[in-house]
Amino acid sequence: MPTVDHVFKRYADAGDALLDVSFHLQKGEIAFLTGHSGAGKITLLKLIAAIERCSRGQLLVDGQNLNRLSDRQIPYLRRKLGLIFQDYKLLFDRTVFDNIALPLVVSGLGSYEVARRVRAALDKVGLLGKENRYPLALSGGEQQRIGIARAVVNRPALILEDEPTGNLDPELSAEIMHLFEQFKQVGVTVLIATHDIELVTKMQHRVLQLDYGRLLPQQS
Repeated sequence: MPTVDHVFKRYADAGDALLDVSFHLQKGEIAFLTGHSGAGKITLLKLIAAIERCSRGQLLVDGQNLNRLSDRQIPYLRRKLGLIFQDYKLLFDRTVFDNIALPLVVSGLGSYEVARRVRAALDKVGLLGKENRYPLALSGGEQQRIGIARAVVNRPALILEDEPTGNLDPELSAEIMHLFEQFKQVGVTVLIATHDIELVTKMQHRVLQLDYGRLLPQQS
């Protein structure tokens, strides 16, 4: 969870982005996805999230073969995922509470459970008390924390992250990584795309390194 099996991705206008990439993450495993800019990190995250489709190979998430997934099934797959991308994708005309609640509302949860989970997520990322404010009234780091809270509020089986601590100070970065460690303990799988070598070294989790679309041999 997930299983990436001899995956290729080619763009008509830009050529090969991924070349014969294979790996498997265990339930409850944290792994870092590293590599230079343009190595294919974000492309791989998008394939796992079914935002894009691979050109060749096979991708399984929670036992589901993404190659066989219809467009109508993709929203149900994404309910199992927590997606954290650098642009946050926040709704600036909605409050912090409404932004974080969105995945729960889509899933059909009742208002009491939505409120309970949103406040728990806000507490974990240090934003409790700011639920009625709007994203543009908050700092970039706080907006990033809104994105993290929204990604974890639905208790996903798999979290995909693009530079989740990029705009955070060291103390808050450590708190966010501790949060992901807590999710790991309850069986959540976490894949983090990052350029932060210090973070990778400090956390001492498995490292998947891409180089011009190819996955380099992993060191034992």
